[in-house]
Amino acid sequence: MTSNDLGEFLRARRARLTPGDVGLTSYGRRRVAGLRREEVAVVAGMNSDYYARLEQGRERCPSPQILDAIGVALRLDREGRAHLYRLAGSAPEPGRAQPQETVAPMLSRLLDGYADTPAFVLNPALDLLAANGLAEALFSPFGAADNLARMTFLDPAGRGFHAQWHRAAEAVVATLRGAAGLEPDYPRLREVVDVLTGASEEFAALWSTHTVRGKTHEAKEFVHPEVGPLTLAYESFDVRGAPGQQLVIYHAEAGSPSGRSLALLGSLHATQGSRPAVRDREDGPEGIPLWRDDHDAYSGGRAPRDSAEGRTARERPFDCKA
Repeated sequence: MTSNDLGEFLRARRARLTPGDVGLTSYGRRRVAGLRREEVAVVAGMNSDYYARLEQGRERCPSPQILDAIGVALRLDREGRAHLYRLAGSAPEPGRAQPQETVAPMLSRLLDGYADTPAFVLNPALDLLAANGLAEALFSPFGAADNLARMTFLDPAGRGFHAQWHRAAEAVVATLRGAAGLEPDYPRLREVVDVLTGASEEFAALWSTHTVRGKTHEAKEFVHPEVGPLTLAYESFDVRGAPGQQLVIYHAEAGSPSGRSLALLGSLHATQGSRPAVRDREDGPEGIPLWRDDHDAYSGGRAPRDSAEGRTARERPFDCKA
């Protein structure tokens, strides 16, 4: 044993990995094998200087959250993760929970409270688990508002809806790549990626670049057929108590053209007196699930509740299985 067993373990484990193993792109020749320190830090979502101090033995008290992130970044198995905790003088927390697919009733009510701005809940696979009325109005050009990645690449409305489609497509794929690094054992994410890779050459090409992107605050630029261009800022929040879920809120600057257009969109859909039709899944010619309108599914303008899941039928994510 040495005075820096933790640092030696970290160096040895990152030497076993390549950038491609963790969803990163490798540039130029490398003097030594394995990941660089800064690459481990990027995948783990931490400051590179902090990670360097940890390897060098100058940082002695990493938190359980830091150790969990490093364990995921270095692709440690159960035994390796337990050893990492022992070297750090800590006790491992229970295994990482799988993302939850059910939206809590309280969160659904919170969504409805954002009457003047689109708000919705995503899982790491970019399934739309729940959405408020204005989010439904925003995504109404699509055949089904079920999964942001599918809507971008496979729905014919996607290219017209995104003012800069290629930029939006790159962001979607990079977000999924980042999620794959954090949730390598998440079956739903693998399903979505497999379907899109087989159905879209453009998705497959972007996926092969291994570009990873975390949260950004870039404005979203849309073109809605009913109200025209929309430039919307957005914020995303992790949902406490629901691993993997994020609450996303779009908003327009008060008094701006986008703000007026967003208000108009809400008014148009409010005066229609009904929500979009419930859609049932059908398999299309390529084995990709399509959706069939069922205009008789609603009674009094409300979607039927699925009591087993606590969500409306419109809130169920699309099924990738053919």
